[in-house]
Amino acid sequence: MKFKAIFIAAFAFASCAAPVSYHVVKTQIPPGDYHVSPLDAALRELEAGKASADAMEASGHFLESARLAGDKALAGEKGAVALYNHAVGRLVERLEGAKALPWGRTITVGSGPTARTLRGKLEPKAANVHREYYVVDTYDFRGKYTTVHATRAGVGAPLVVMADPNPNFRKTFDPPRVAMALTAVVRAEGKHGAVLELHDPLDEEHIAIAGRNPVLAANFSAPVSFVVATTRPDKLGLIRLLNPQKYSDTARLIRLQKYDPNRIPVLFVHGLQDTPATWVPMYHSLIQDPEIRKRYQFWAFSYPSGYPYPYSASLLRKELDGVNRVFPNHKKMVIIGHSMGSLISRLMVTNAGDKIWRDIFQKGPNEMHITGASRQLLEDSVIFESRRDISRAIFLSAPHRGSKYASNWIGRLGSRLVRIPTFLADARNAMASVLTVDNASLQLDRAPNSIDTLSPDNRFVKAVNKLPIAPNIPYHSIMGDRGKGGNKDKTPPVMSDGVVDYWSAHLDGAVSEKIVPSNHSSHQHPEGIAEVKRILKLHLQQGN
Repeated sequence: MKFKAIFIAAFAFASCAAPVSYHVVKTQIPPGDYHVSPLDAALRELEAGKASADAMEASGHFLESARLAGDKALAGEKGAVALYNHAVGRLVERLEGAKALPWGRTITVGSGPTARTLRGKLEPKAANVHREYYVVDTYDFRGKYTTVHATRAGVGAPLVVMADPNPNFRKTFDPPRVAMALTAVVRAEGKHGAVLELHDPLDEEHIAIAGRNPVLAANFSAPVSFVVATTRPDKLGLIRLLNPQKYSDTARLIRLQKYDPNRIPVLFVHGLQDTPATWVPMYHSLIQDPEIRKRYQFWAFSYPSGYPYPYSASLLRKELDGVNRVFPNHKKMVIIGHSMGSLISRLMVTNAGDKIWRDIFQKGPNEMHITGASRQLLEDSVIFESRRDISRAIFLSAPHRGSKYASNWIGRLGSRLVRIPTFLADARNAMASVLTVDNASLQLDRAPNSIDTLSPDNRFVKAVNKLPIAPNIPYHSIMGDRGKGGNKDKTPPVMSDGVVDYWSAHLDGAVSEKIVPSNHSSHQHPEGIAEVKRILKLHLQQGN
């Protein structure tokens, strides 16, 4: 029991602190010289709105403040832009609090001679669902995943917009609750009216307003930061490892932004005892780059990491088949895997056919007397072809030839803690014959799990390494070096990221290989992220 406690504590350690948290902050009027008309009047209106207890009265002041600051803001005057954006944010905030946002209708704000009509206009192709609106400047995001804030300076108030769950979200590959980065602007309409508009900054870099074409402000990282901070998906990492069947419904592909047939999908695949939250630092860094943001869209595959990874790969294939049915015209994707996620990714770009089956059983599938669910499970896990919908692969900290930690006493003890799913237990004999190890001392008396399938002696691992990656798919390797494993100038290098050694992560035939000074989290290291960015831009240069 002592060792069990130590093992659980070691795995849980990384899940204790929130990778992203947020604090609601009191917004401050941005500093600037507002003594010149009309900014002095705009400032007075803003202060009057903040002092007003009545939401509609306050909204009238905020609207007037935005109108007065608007002309100078659209001309690019820095102080005026800040004041305008602040006023628009307060307008949205107050109307949302009163549940009075004017989408699809016209309302009156203010009173008496200062009364104004306000019409609401949603962004193009907005879904007809209930949504909640959060003004980004009200939130201070903190944590180890918030080192990069993907923003764009400009005109407008950046928002996080949360939509009610789509009952068919699994069929459309939406997240359970969609979070969007939108930007609110106010446009004058006649002498006594205005329009509150929403714009999608992923689609629009500039907006046409009052005869000008200013840059549209944006905060691209806030939606993911908000979701991670409020739902804590990272907490699923350990419990999905230890009890994968209980969380089987969490195995799915998720789009991180709305689908765009003109953008190349980038698919993230996480590793052992992890979730898609582990990709937040890389995602934020990538979407901060204008070229990548314009040309790519980002998806993630989430799965209980206690499953044997060949079975997890079969689940991903089914998800990709579903994507092809729903979005038949999507561009070929780039798949990026970390750790065990790299092994799953490798199976997406490897032509195995029945070679692994024959390598292990010494006979073909039709010669084997395995029937029912056990046979289907084996076929889905062992017989596969390279995906035609993937055009490039990037492997980070990949244990292609296994990790010694999976077969030593730590790994064996950890493997015992994983609760075997019923369907795998029923197929124990069939699965164990394929997904166990050659060393007789390590033979299992149970069905295998993910830790078992990461052993260097694992039959499946050895069989996969006999097969080349599909010749039409370029692939890249990124691995960490803690500086404790030897001289990287040696041939071959002698190094380790603490979990995966160089000899396991290296692949002959890779278009590029990058060694970064990191531990096993090479996908979160600045140099690892920069290398992925370089590869994605190379992908564009080569005409993809």
